[in-house]
Amino acid sequence: MTRAEVIAAIERKRPPRIPLIMAKWWGEGLGEQYGDLLSQFDEIPNDTVMTLISPPMPNPSELSWRPLERNGVVAHDAGGLLPDWKNLDEYVEKMPTVTQEVFEAAKNASERAKEEDRYFLWGWWSLFFERPWGLRGMAHLLMDYFDHPEKIHKLHDCLCNQYERLIDEACQCMDVHGFWTSDDLGHQTQLMMTPTQFREFLKPYYARIGEKCREYGLHFWLHSCGNNTDVLEDLIEVGVDVFHPVQKHTMDEKRVAQEYGDRLAFLVGFDVQHILQEGTPDDVRAEVRHLVDIFDREEGGMCIAAGNGIVAGTPIENIQAFLSESLLYGRSHRQGFGSP
Repeated sequence: MTRAEVIAAIERKRPPRIPLIMAKWWGEGLGEQYGDLLSQFDEIPNDTVMTLISPPMPNPSELSWRPLERNGVVAHDAGGLLPDWKNLDEYVEKMPTVTQEVFEAAKNASERAKEEDRYFLWGWWSLFFERPWGLRGMAHLLMDYFDHPEKIHKLHDCLCNQYERLIDEACQCMDVHGFWTSDDLGHQTQLMMTPTQFREFLKPYYARIGEKCREYGLHFWLHSCGNNTDVLEDLIEVGVDVFHPVQKHTMDEKRVAQEYGDRLAFLVGFDVQHILQEGTPDDVRAEVRHLVDIFDREEGGMCIAAGNGIVAGTPIENIQAFLSESLLYGRSHRQGFGSP
């Protein structure tokens, strides 16, 4: 698809078919299992050019304290680069400046997208929940919302300043159409924090990122696993344009599509946990049609992805069924609306 056609899907302007974006998301062990067999899917389009970076963060070797490590790697769930709030001021002071080296690979991808008239999606994983989770550790972070609210705001402000500079620099040196990021805000039944805590500690900084995206005309794409229903309205308010994945068995698909589909586009993630791994090819094709029938409106507003990485153990015939049905039914369903 051309850049304009992908934009038409996101902005609900009657695209000719449903875009496939991150549908060929090869996860842990899949490449080792199938090797060259995965090349059979090369003919299935990926309707964006996408490049992700790692935002520069303070170098652990330059800090006056020793971050918590496990087997030589800075820990994550149990506490990482910032295990003690007494070091926050130094962490903020040593946040590195943004340099052009961060964008070298992305600039090449942006040029390729421009030459091919394709939509360029750029950004990084982890925003205002996942990154502090990695810095503080999950248990510490969830308690911080109660015990250290002022520290949380200072850390989020520091991160947001860095993120805003990255978006500024990226949009000045590349032709970017969408900003991609993530925060796994939910688990299987609800948010990781209360909606009130989200609104107090995360929403103001999401709003700053949304404003920065609007400044440059970028679409704001957010990946968040789990049940995010309680804050979808908030995400729309701060400017999120595309939400991924609407995780199977955690959110009410029909309710979400009906209540929010006129204001939010969905990069609908196919269930990689159960249907893709455990079903038959017919089950997979039926699920693709089910999702399209729910989320694809006459004006558009739907893209198709894997819900997360497709991992080893997934039958290759199911991958084939998922990708081919997404392409074929994604086109025929649009034609049923009389789309161009």
